Amino acid sequence: MTKGFSISVGKVPPHLLQPLLKGLRGLHRDEVLVGPQIGEDAAVVGWPAGAFLMATSDPIVGAVKGAGNLLVNVNANDIASKGGDPAYMLVVLILPATMTLDDATSLMKEVNEEAKKIGVAVIGGHTEFSDRYEHPIMVGTMLGIGYRVLRASSIRPGDVLLLTKHVGLEGMTILANDREDLLTDLLSPSEIEEAKGWVSMLSVLPEARLLRDLAAFMHDPTEGGVMGGISEIVSLTSLKVKLNTDAFPLHPITKKVSLALGFDPLYLISSGVLLAVLSPDKVEIAEERLRKAGICCSVVGSFEYEGLGAHDFMAKEELWRMLSL
Repeated sequence: MTKGFSISVGKVPPHLLQPLLKGLRGLHRDEVLVGPQIGEDAAVVGWPAGAFLMATSDPIVGAVKGAGNLLVNVNANDIASKGGDPAYMLVVLILPATMTLDDATSLMKEVNEEAKKIGVAVIGGHTEFSDRYEHPIMVGTMLGIGYRVLRASSIRPGDVLLLTKHVGLEGMTILANDREDLLTDLLSPSEIEEAKGWVSMLSVLPEARLLRDLAAFMHDPTEGGVMGGISEIVSLTSLKVKLNTDAFPLHPITKKVSLALGFDPLYLISSGVLLAVLSPDKVEIAEERLRKAGICCSVVGSFEYEGLGAHDFMAKEELWRMLSL
């Protein structure tokens, strides 16, 4: 990443930043009264009556290719998991001095394109170059609108844990795009391309919108994988979880790579997977909705008085170890 116009350390000069602000704002939303603009200290958004404001913030530090896409989705997924619609995003972009304005533009174009796809306006942020970092740091803050609040306190004994898609989804996408060298002796070229293509599955908005009126609680498992995500849900309740480990959907490509490289896919970062807690009488309706939308799902456990507590899960993330190989 050395081609293009180099920038001195510090904030991007206004005359270079302004053209980017004009063109890379995600989706236009009429309620954005003040958006990204040189000299404006904050965005201003008109808010609908009777709605809840939902907010989240997440960084991308383990990926380079497709990092802008990931940044939008990991933040949007958190809003969707709370039953809301992601609507507004702020992006902080800190690039190493070895990168260029073209690199910044490329990353923001990814943000812009993905934001438009899911209906999000980019309303502000910060961009600078720094000599303190060797890799780009992207931090997103997503705001959304919701009309129902999903709380873990709503989970009851006997409620079912449903999981969409397949485990390790995001981690495998990052490995295929950023560390293809690890996979070339393990997978065929077509399998590597398939794993790269899973980037199109990293949004949970479709399934979250289908389930948010049925679910007692939903969660987007990120670092720590699906096991980390489940442990986080358990930590919010007074209940424990009984898991059917044979029911966890493991794609053959992920299985092949995990066996060869020696990692546990259940602890591989898994944005794009949605964990939904449902009462037993709503599971069939949920499965039918997802089936009609072409979204795979599996019932992997239930919440009970006996089973695994939060302290029974390991605290680890397999991706960082794989990236360091």
